[in-house]
Order: sequence, then structure tokens, then C-alpha cells
Amino acid sequence: MSDDLDDLKAMMAAATPQPDAARRAENIALSEKNFDDLQGSRDDTRLTSERPRGGVFSGVRHMFDQLTSRAGLTASTALIAVGIVAFTPLGQDLLRPGDLTEALTETRFEQRAPTPEAPVMIEQTDAGQLSGQIAVEEAAPTESLADMAAPTTRTTPSIAPAAQLRSRKQVAQDGIAMGGLTAEPPMPQVLPDTETFANADASPVQVVADSPVSTFSIDVDTASYAVIRNSLTQGKIPPREAVRIEEMVNYFTYDYAAPADGNAFQPTVSVTQTPWNAHTQLVQIGLQGAVPAVADRPPLNLVFLIDTSGSMDSANKLPLLKQSFRLMLAQLRPEDEVSIVTYAGSAGQVLAPTAAGERSTILAALNNLGAGGSTAGQAGLQQAYATAAAMSKEGEVSRVILATDGDFNVGLSDPEALKDFIADKRDTGTYLSVLGFGRGNLDDATMQALAQNGNGTASYIDTLSEAQKVLVDQLTGALFPIANDVKIQVEFNPAAVSEYRLIGYETRALRREDFNNDKVDAGDIGAGHQVTALYEVTPVGSPARLNDPLRYADQDTAKSGSDELAFLRLRYKAPGEDTSQLIETPIVASDASDAGFAAAMAGFGQLLRDSDYTGTWSYGDAIALANATKGADPYGYRAEAVQLMRLAESLSRK
Repeated sequence: MSDDLDDLKAMMAAATPQPDAARRAENIALSEKNFDDLQGSRDDTRLTSERPRGGVFSGVRHMFDQLTSRAGLTASTALIAVGIVAFTPLGQDLLRPGDLTEALTETRFEQRAPTPEAPVMIEQTDAGQLSGQIAVEEAAPTESLADMAAPTTRTTPSIAPAAQLRSRKQVAQDGIAMGGLTAEPPMPQVLPDTETFANADASPVQVVADSPVSTFSIDVDTASYAVIRNSLTQGKIPPREAVRIEEMVNYFTYDYAAPADGNAFQPTVSVTQTPWNAHTQLVQIGLQGAVPAVADRPPLNLVFLIDTSGSMDSANKLPLLKQSFRLMLAQLRPEDEVSIVTYAGSAGQVLAPTAAGERSTILAALNNLGAGGSTAGQAGLQQAYATAAAMSKEGEVSRVILATDGDFNVGLSDPEALKDFIADKRDTGTYLSVLGFGRGNLDDATMQALAQNGNGTASYIDTLSEAQKVLVDQLTGALFPIANDVKIQVEFNPAAVSEYRLIGYETRALRREDFNNDKVDAGDIGAGHQVTALYEVTPVGSPARLNDPLRYADQDTAKSGSDELAFLRLRYKAPGEDTSQLIETPIVASDASDAGFAAAMAGFGQLLRDSDYTGTWSYGDAIALANATKGADPYGYRAEAVQLMRLAESLSRK
């Protein structure tokens, strides 16, 4: 008993003519000509992402299903035989009658599907000749035998884009060909690296006699550390400009005293020997924010401003973003509200303000998001702020959370223009936090400009574990401010300190006169947040001094004989207030303590930036210090940092 396919094989064998030597030579010459023509057409190939839906071969299986009579099989045999030369393996004779079945079953039906990038079409004319042409239209999804036999010009997709044509020698070696072409795996598209990072040159050593005062704005961002971790775990030393040492140090918590008497935060100061220089000292300034009772926190209004542009279409961007926000939703209270605004070409609200208790509604809106289009960053921000303003009520906290890869390529793409736009909005009481996703086109400079001027924080999410840390473990501090425009100013005593340098905070430097100017914007501290700053200071008489003393410098000082190294001043505003409050405390040598984990991280950051100030201190020294001062590490963050140091040490040897 035979089936339709067996009948087809038999009819083809009976109908196929015997090989003709002259015809064989003619067809080989035609095949070579077609190959040369197609090779020459590669520069004019039209790129397209549209996948052909039809063609001579797209409906083969359907054709066999439709064949129900031997007459139909007989009618199709001649047509198939006309074009069979296109499927003859190069370097072999034309198919003999006994080979026809094998050619059809092992060649024709095993051709790979056309690649979607740039399909080259093979034109089949009435005479059965083939010539190359560029695809300009798609064939119908299915074709009847009558259509196939009709004396009209048809187009058939090739099995490889013209840009991937191989040499005649390669084709002959690999076997099956079609019009002189053969399939080749498509090359993966390599996108250019357009990452930009906000940073500046390391702060220089300052001579106390010339510049006794250092002023800067605090920073609680942690994006830089996560970017560094992402680079190292991918086997690459991070770009120097991506390393912001203060964010590496502030990624970790330290044992600082809690505020007392209702204060917003409490300063803690310690002095120790510098790990990388035995002749200098490290002054560590820590601020611990107050932690209000969770039950006392006001209702929260969140607007998720989500980048759904085409650049977000990868696993570590929009899909990770959705998973991250799912974690965050579990931390919200029923009285909190959530809205979702997206932007890609144009901005729009995809979820009206919804009570956080309606999780299924919120999650459905998140899950329906897809990536595509350009990035209308300005329109998205405007829509998000308008939504937040409509949600806000007296006594509530409103915040926009922007989630993006930072690729603002439409609208206000310049960081300075974005800075001015956000600065105009922050006084309304709606803060802005920024979450970065993905690598390759990460616009860190724009993210920093937005967060710093929106009274918010900037974080980089590269794993679900990082999302847990930022959006769950530290959610209260990230969303509920307790102090705005926090500034630090340190005046060094020239009788005790000859030189100093601030480690990190290069992008947060302020002028001396900015400290008392309440109109100058500065960083913000959230509930429970910590801030750490480190100075390396050179005591008077130390051989580590880098600058010669001035001949005519005034050596008389009121602090001679004092144990004060410096004097610390802090300014901050309570949320909603326009006038700052002042905290002052001396820094004395008796505050000495053991070198801590913060020092290890500061040294690690300087090694990544190839600092001039660490001397012969190495990654091995940083690892030893970090292990010795790791202390309690309930979440394993410090152990992870040590592993990153080990990776950096190995990668630096290449």
C-alpha cells in the first residue's frame, strides 16, 4: 500500500527525462552567472525586518495535502522538473531519474527558513531560468498548482541575505545550493557602546594654609557600585569614569549612633591610620538618619514612569523592570496609590491612580507593557509630574520613579536641559528617583542629572537581588525624606593638619559660600539612610607632605596646641522648610578607631581609578583589609564585595 508521496515519487521518476550533456553545461554556466550577479547586488539589498510569509516553497506541505488524484500528481511533475537544476549540489552531475526522489526529500525539504534580515529573491521565469533580484513584495501564503504552472514571473525567497553570500568554493564544499547560494548562520548584530557616565577628575591634595575649608553636598546614590559589579562579573574592568568612590562606600551600612532628642540625623566621626599610607590619617564622617515608625508614615503616591522604547527590549531591561516592581508592590500599604505612565515616541498613562491593594490590576498593567519606538523622555516626565500632582493630597508623599536605560533620544536629551526642567518641578513637593537598567547604552550622566535635581536617588538594577535591596530592604529610606539640601563643610586646623584631600564626591563639590546660601540645592537623606565621607589628611610634620611650606605663610593660629584636627559643620532643611538648620562639632585626634570596611572600599575604588595616591597598596591589601573588617554581614553584601576585589585583581593582570 502506498501513500500520495510514494505515488508522487513514482510519477516523477517516470516523467523525468534522461540527462542531457549539452543541457547540463548550459545550466552550470547559468548557475555561475547567477552567482556573480547576486554577489554584485549585495550593496543594493534592501534591509527589512519583515519575514516573507509565502513563496514557491512556503506551501509545499499544504500542496501535498491538496493533491488527491494521480492526474494532479502527473500535472505537477513537469513543473517541478523544470526548475530542479537550482537544487543540484554544486560539483555534481544533474540529477538522474533515480536520484530525483532523494533530491526532493533530502534537499528541497531541508532548506532552512529564510532569514528575516534581508531576503534575496530568486526570479523564476517562464523558461525555468533563475536570476537574482531584490525582494520588493511578499508572495501569497499558499499557492495552487495552477498558479505555480502559470507563465508569470514569480519570486522565491533565498535562504541567506545577500550580505552573507559565500564564495563559490565555500558553496561547493558545503553542498546544497540554490542559484549558487547556500545558507549561512546570521551574524549577531553588535550595537555600538554609547554609555556615558557622570564623573570628574579625582579631588587634588589641598594645602590647609591656602584652602582650609572643604564644602560638598552629601550623596546616598549607589548606582556606581552596581555598575562596577556588573562589569566585573562580565569579565571586564569598569571604565574609570564609571567609578564614583562615594557610591561604593555608601553601598554598605556601618555602625553609626542613632539620632537622639528628635534630631533628623546624628554625625559620627572617627580618625585612623590610612591603610595605603602609614604617614597620613583617614577621617571618616558618618551621618545616620532617623528611622520613624512605619505605622506613622504618611500615605504614598507613586507614579511609575517606565521607558518602553525599543532600547528596553532585552532581558535585563523591561522584563527585569517588571519583576523588580512586583517585589516593590508587596511593600506598599492598601492606602498607597500607584499609577503607570510610559513613554516611547509619545507618552501616555496606562494605569490610572489605583489603590496598592488592587495588586491584580496593577500587575496586569505591568505585564502588558512592551518595548518599541523612540524615547520621548520630556513628554514622559511632563505626564508623570501631572499625574503625581493630581494624586497628591495634604500630608501625603508623592514620588515619580523613573525606570530607564537613560537613552533619552527624543526631547530634552541634554543633561543640562533636563536639570533645569527637574529643578523647576522639585519645589512642588514631588520627588524623583531614577532606576537604571541594562548596559551598552546606559546614560548614567542623564540619570545623575535627573536624580540630583529631583531631590531623589539614582540606583542601577542589574539583578533581582539588587532590586530586592533597593526596592524592598531600603524602600523606606528611598521614598520618605527626612532632610533636604544637606551640606557638609570641614575647616581644617593648620596647626595640626598640613594637607587634606576628599576621597570621592567630585560631582558634589560646592563653593565655600554655598554652605550658608539656602537657595543652593544639595543632597537629601531619607528615613534611616546613612552617609559616609572620607578625608585623607597629612598631619603637620609628616614626611607624607606633598607640598613645600610657603616662606611667608602666617604660622600663628588660635588652635595651636589643641587636639582638634578640624571643625565639622552640617546644614540641612526639614522637608517643606526654606530655612536651614546648623549642626557643629569638632574633629579631634582622640576619635581614633581601627581602619574599617569603608576604608577598604575607598581603597578599592582608588585602585579601579588607577589613583596616584595609593602607592604600592594593592588589590591583595584591599582584600585583606575588607576580610579583617567585614564584621556582621547578614545579607552577604560585604562578602560579595570581597569577591569583586578578587575578580578585579585577576582581570588587572591581563
